[in-house]
Parts: sequence; structure tokens; C-alpha cells
Amino acid sequence: MPQHSFRLNGKPVTVDCPGDVRLLWVLRDLLGVTGPKYGCGLDVCKACTCHINGKAFNPCSVQVSDIKDTDEITTIEGLPATVGKDLHPMQEAWLDYDVAQCGYCQPGQIMAAVAKVRQARAEGHEIGDADLDEIRNICRCGTYHRIREAIVSAAKNM
Repeated sequence: MPQHSFRLNGKPVTVDCPGDVRLLWVLRDLLGVTGPKYGCGLDVCKACTCHINGKAFNPCSVQVSDIKDTDEITTIEGLPATVGKDLHPMQEAWLDYDVAQCGYCQPGQIMAAVAKVRQARAEGHEIGDADLDEIRNICRCGTYHRIREAIVSAAKNM
């Protein structure tokens, strides 16, 4: 069986599995990382959003063979370590604004929000309504208003 290596939440990992296995299943079933959620498996709902080398992506749509050994995958479990705290400022804002209702989509929402704030800053501006409109993570509970407020608040502390 082929081996696939990459960095996960700051640590090197290696898995034995066929190359066509989707990374989401590698994370959840082989590595026991349950933060990224399975929603659609089609790169639509974004419940599985993680970061690859600091940018948002959806591991449900990526084969493990497409991941290089130098790639850094960050899940919600590893997000606080990126700032050296118990919680990332985005996670703190989620609590402050009481964003979560059922909570299923929230890890993906948070990961997408962090990546979008970073992208806006790399483009030389603070996050605004146009940026927030580009976040396409689906929330069945409809907490979008609180999500947007939390993102704007957290951006000030990132």
C-alpha cells in the first residue's frame, strides 16, 4: 500500500492508503481528526474547510496523493497553535458572539473566516462586506449575521 506523508497541525504524519482516498477520510478515519466535518463530499457545503499552507481548502475534494510531503494541513484542532494560545481569536469571537447553534458547520466556518481575514490583509485591506460575501460555507441554522459580526470582531485581534 502506498505511503503518503505531510504535516498535520505542525507534526509530520504518514498514512498507508490508496492515493485516491479523499483527504477528509484520511484525516477523520485514519488519523482520528474529527474537527473537519463531512457534509456533502462535493466541495459545496464547506463543512470540512481546513487550511493547506495557510489557505482555505476542502479536503473532501482532494485526493491524498495530491498532498505533498511539504504541505502543512491545519485543522480546527491545530488552529490555536498558530497563535500560541488556547484559543485562536476567531474561536474567542465565536464564543463572544454566541455564533454556534447546532455547531456542525462551525469548524469549517472558523477556518474559512481565518483564511479570508489573512487573504484580505495580504491584499492590503481589512476585511469588509465584499470579503464576507465571498465566504460560502453553509449554515443550516442560519446564524450568518452572528458569523459576520464575529469575523469582523476577531479580525481586530488577529
